[in-house]
Amino acid sequence: MSALRLRTLLVLGRVSNLPTVWSNCFAAWTLAAGGAGPKLPLVLASGSCLYVGGMFLNDACDAEFDRQHRPERPIPTGLISRGRVWVWAGGTLLTGALLAVPMGGRALVCALALLGAIVAYDFWHKRHPSALGLMAGCRLLLYLFAGIAAAGTAPPQVLTGAAGMTAYVLGISLLARHESGVNRPPKWPLLVLAIPVVTAGMNVSAGTSEPTMLAGILFTAWLAIALLPLRQAKPQTGQAVGRLLAGIVIADCLQVAAVASSWAHAAIFAALLGLTLLLQRRFPTT
Repeated sequence: MSALRLRTLLVLGRVSNLPTVWSNCFAAWTLAAGGAGPKLPLVLASGSCLYVGGMFLNDACDAEFDRQHRPERPIPTGLISRGRVWVWAGGTLLTGALLAVPMGGRALVCALALLGAIVAYDFWHKRHPSALGLMAGCRLLLYLFAGIAAAGTAPPQVLTGAAGMTAYVLGISLLARHESGVNRPPKWPLLVLAIPVVTAGMNVSAGTSEPTMLAGILFTAWLAIALLPLRQAKPQTGQAVGRLLAGIVIADCLQVAAVASSWAHAAIFAALLGLTLLLQRRFPTT
């Protein structure tokens, strides 16, 4: 495979956000006390394939829209044909579903529900504004998939962590609707972005109060930095959205800090955040 073809696939797959998928899976796995085991790499691989396949499908579905509004995307520029993207999307999504089979029946049901939500979002989001909720729903199902794969069921701490992540991604999605405009986006979605602090507080115990507070301060500071582009005379919503997407890793770290804080966990999330920021410099986030 040529370097140009590889880069085209990486742009199509929006790999700059892929570490946030790994972060979601690792957070849910840790919240479910999954521990070390061979299933975790399979969970990460399955989640990655479902995410990348969904991004391929997104460009295939949006090809006509992109020709008018985002001509820099790979299909409008002629770097790859729409038909070939359909093939890549189908194959990658199928691989993601097959990798979930060893996880057990409940986890497989979650993976298939995630696959359905991905397909529904990609086909409907340009025609039905209400489909925005499906993007947040995808992160919810990803959390549940990883948590159930780890524990056989979804413990309460996984459910609260998933709720916080769902709210956070919904807030990003609401802001992203204004990404291509010049008007200042509404302020109320900013409140939704803060919900992970609430869900982490619901899980905190006496032994994790200080790490949770530190992670909460870091998360709040990141939100403040990420939202600075919205305060400019001409709001740079796209830049804010990119920073908020990277903040998914910090939101995950906050959820884990409330339940199972350790320096090893902090190091993993720090590495994932650094990788996200590095990839965002090389590949578009949306």
